[in-house]
Amino acid sequence: MGKQHNKVIKRSRRKQYLKRKKEQAKSSVVRKESAPAKKTAKKAAKKAAKKTAKKAVKKTAAKKAAKKVAKKAATKEAAEEAVPEKDAE
Repeated sequence: MGKQHNKVIKRSRRKQYLKRKKEQAKSSVVRKESAPAKKTAKKAAKKAAKKTAKKAVKKTAAKKAAKKVAKKAATKEAAEEAVPEKDAE
């Protein structure tokens, strides 16, 4: 009689275990769906950071180029001013 009783307990415990596992699997599926959302958000943030970095680099490059042009123009003007003085002598 004892063995038969153990069998009944085993079956009921197994059913409970399987039920728990099933619920856990369902909840993990939900987690897995939200994980890719996090990844896409992370990727989007990275992309945005890259874009802003590129813009900043472009701005600094443009500023440097403008400074070079201004410097060249200033030296050219100075050279032009100096040249006529030598010709006048």
